[in-house]
Amino acid sequence: MSDTGANNLSEQRIQQLLAAVGSRPPEDNTQVQTTDYDWHRPHYFGSEQIKKLDDFAKILATAIAGKFTSLCQSDFSVTVVSITQHFAAEFCNETSDSKQEYFLGFGTNRAQLCGVVGVPNETAVVWARQLLGESETEGESDKDLSQLEVSLLSDIASGIIEVLSGSYESFDFRPVDSFVKGELPLKLSGSEVLCKIAFNVKGADSENASDAYLLILCSELDFVAGKTESIGGPNALSPEEVPKAILQHIEQINVNVTAQLSETQLTFDQILNLQVNDILVLGRRVNEPIELKVDGRRVYRGWPAKSAGQYAVVFKEDLK
Repeated sequence: MSDTGANNLSEQRIQQLLAAVGSRPPEDNTQVQTTDYDWHRPHYFGSEQIKKLDDFAKILATAIAGKFTSLCQSDFSVTVVSITQHFAAEFCNETSDSKQEYFLGFGTNRAQLCGVVGVPNETAVVWARQLLGESETEGESDKDLSQLEVSLLSDIASGIIEVLSGSYESFDFRPVDSFVKGELPLKLSGSEVLCKIAFNVKGADSENASDAYLLILCSELDFVAGKTESIGGPNALSPEEVPKAILQHIEQINVNVTAQLSETQLTFDQILNLQVNDILVLGRRVNEPIELKVDGRRVYRGWPAKSAGQYAVVFKEDLK
């Protein structure tokens, strides 16, 4: 083979190699929609369950509109604005900063409330005016209501609770005697999850809509959202389905989780002699993980952290 042939062959081969190296597979332009999972927000209900709650809320809104029409002798429309989930601690902190809301609590009995109708002061003024048959007046959104107006407002909120109670066969909610202002009348633990159904109300002869909301423990809406199935009644489960339903109920039981930094032993005399600003050395090094106990049993190890201004623990080891 001549040198020229060898050179030509080499050049061809080089071109082929360069072409192969430069070639790329076609780009995949498929768009993938992702959503960040926010661990700071509760996820008691999943997306499918929220859809069922939305359908339920729309039916409820239509019934509330009918109640307003009956009370005010005028046509009204009610629109669901949003359905959101909140940890009790977060919502209580939010409402404690605002003293301009009226709350009417409700529950299966007056000693154990499970929800409230929340009415901002501006909405309260508008609703009271509508019940009195008066026209809306600008600049009065911050005024305090008279005793008569609060009583009328209570009639509307009680009507909303009546509609809610009659919207599902297992509901039997009753309102408390009167409104309170500026303080949520629910006794809650920080880990409980609340569902907030926000809606606006608009009269046929009004240009503006007024805002209000229902706030209720998520557990009260389990059956509505399809989170659990009824064990008795017309939709009774089969014997094979009962264990699964029982497990679903067990999964909702609250248990105490304790983050234990460390421990040490002292004599009784040493305890009696402890003074303010004394340093108590614990039996664990600062670079060792802390333990998490569920009802007294060690189940996790983790590292101390902060989240949303509160102490937290990052899980690192499963001891189960």
